[in-house]
Amino acid sequence: MCKLIQRSVVLGAVTFGLSVPLGLVAEDSNQAAISDPAVAAEDPNFQLQGEFVGHWSSGEQSGKKFGLQIASLGDDNFSGLEYTDGLPGGGWNKWDRRWWGGHRIDDQLSIYTKGLIGSIKGNSGKILDESGAEVATLTRVIRRSSTLGATPPADAVVLFDGSDNGEFEMPKITEEGLLCEGTITRRTVGDFKLHLEFMTPYQPISTGQGRGNSGVYMQERYELQILDSFGLVGRFNECGSLYRTEPPYENMCLPPLTWQTYDVDFKGARFDASGNKLSPTTISVRHNGVLVHDRYEMPNKTGAGKPEGPEPRPIKLQDHHNPVRFRNIWLIDESGEGESEDCPCRTKSEGYVTSR
Repeated sequence: MCKLIQRSVVLGAVTFGLSVPLGLVAEDSNQAAISDPAVAAEDPNFQLQGEFVGHWSSGEQSGKKFGLQIASLGDDNFSGLEYTDGLPGGGWNKWDRRWWGGHRIDDQLSIYTKGLIGSIKGNSGKILDESGAEVATLTRVIRRSSTLGATPPADAVVLFDGSDNGEFEMPKITEEGLLCEGTITRRTVGDFKLHLEFMTPYQPISTGQGRGNSGVYMQERYELQILDSFGLVGRFNECGSLYRTEPPYENMCLPPLTWQTYDVDFKGARFDASGNKLSPTTISVRHNGVLVHDRYEMPNKTGAGKPEGPEPRPIKLQDHHNPVRFRNIWLIDESGEGESEDCPCRTKSEGYVTSR
């Protein structure tokens, strides 16, 4: 549970051969959200979802690899998305995909798409053709970001390391030392590099923007979307997108209750003395270590962001009424602007670095 720290100083139905993508079903953010992996593990549907690598053993694709992501929709229903040549960030050809449906019976998941049926139990599965012949095998894989647990370099400003160090306004922190959604930095930022780790909750019945929603508002102007978009195609309002402006190159979202990373390189817009924009904000993003935006030029602010301008502004972690958790947040200030004069970290002998 999130606790306010007081400081002493001021998818719808699934049918055979068709699964309805989560992002296309009516949204509902009022469904129960589970932020504790131990609680989620009691749900057999949570145990069955995840990522799989498959190998075709017959037909035109014989010998070729593919990836399959299985997401729980609640009520024992599932949606699957197959990727030719491997999972996103793991060999996918960035073009070919195929939707699957699924339904749990006891401890086994039955999956289906046009002309194929399959079953998954535990960490493995198989796929059969219409004649009942086995045409592929599946093996569960558990991936983690290559930048997970990244250590702040010597010139980094540690924004959150498990305790309130004065960098966020009225932070809510769980007993486990995780930062809750709905806070903003005390310092303002110009150009910077940011590392941030986040975990979306398990909300199998919720859909669309009501499923594990938060966001990183850079300078309170530009939102890097956080959403449980696992098993979706990666649209312009899903995880890894620059909200409603630019979709990620590929959807690198991992299953809910998995720690994920954003590594951001941000260079703010430049203005002349009269307030005319000379050059746009550029943003590069690595989601779970994979480049999903490369120096993208922002045409304007996103959504509910503050208007563009020359002045530095804070970083906000959006409260969208879903229990998203954060940890290991640090940045490198590359502008020389926006340093907080009253930040407690100024008094530490090692400068701005907090040892972990």
